[in-house]
Amino acid sequence: MSKVWFTTGSSSGFGRLWATAALERGDRVVATARRPETLDDLVQRHGEAVLPLALDVTDRDAVFAAVEHGVRRFGRLDVVVNNAGYGHFGMVEELGEQELRRQLETNFFGAVWVTQAVLPVLRAQRSGHLVQVTSEGGVRAYPGIGAYHASKWALEGLSESLAQEVAPFGVHVTCLEPGPYATDWLSRGSRRSDPAPAYDVVRADLSPDFAVGDPAATSAAVLQLVDAAEPPRRLVLGNTLPQIEAVYADRLRTWDAWRSVSEAAFGSGTP
Repeated sequence: MSKVWFTTGSSSGFGRLWATAALERGDRVVATARRPETLDDLVQRHGEAVLPLALDVTDRDAVFAAVEHGVRRFGRLDVVVNNAGYGHFGMVEELGEQELRRQLETNFFGAVWVTQAVLPVLRAQRSGHLVQVTSEGGVRAYPGIGAYHASKWALEGLSESLAQEVAPFGVHVTCLEPGPYATDWLSRGSRRSDPAPAYDVVRADLSPDFAVGDPAATSAAVLQLVDAAEPPRRLVLGNTLPQIEAVYADRLRTWDAWRSVSEAAFGSGTP
């Protein structure tokens, strides 16, 4: 049976690729974007199988209205992809208050509003799959992009609790963690704080430790993920898993090295 998708950030990048892949295999898609005219070609090719909607995910009322519209049109939701977001570059000291708030409003709160809007539908169905696009930036961090990492780590933590809360209703939650890909994320989807000269020495030492993947190669993986009877809570896309494993190994070594201090801090405890 074909699935019904609700996707945010569908105008370009991963959102466009995954919505297209779903439509091309016969699924139906509620495709949302800030500018719905960017979805006109999808409508021309797939007709009534796609419902294009204008949506700014920071507008909670608009999110709930879009979900209601999608359910009214297709009768159900099977896959929800929280993909809308952007990256903000700037050292932590360089971040303006509004810059940081806007980053969290879109990447974190926008995903929360979509999640809250779809959960009554998924719980009533006793089925569904929430795919939270957190990126590898939700499990490790680089200097100079702390605002972005804060938003994605927050979504990872929220989703870990969420997965346990909704499991009794047959609803799955997966944090999808793509590594670097050749999308337009840097050229169109990112913003920058005014640089402080004091941090020029840090910027000079920044050197990427990764290769850039082909975005088109992710579509098959995402389809396999949403078709799985027991999908994982986390899925890395790309070739950055060894670097992520090294980060976690270092954390384990550190915790173990300080184990005696940790355990002594428990004191006598209580029965």
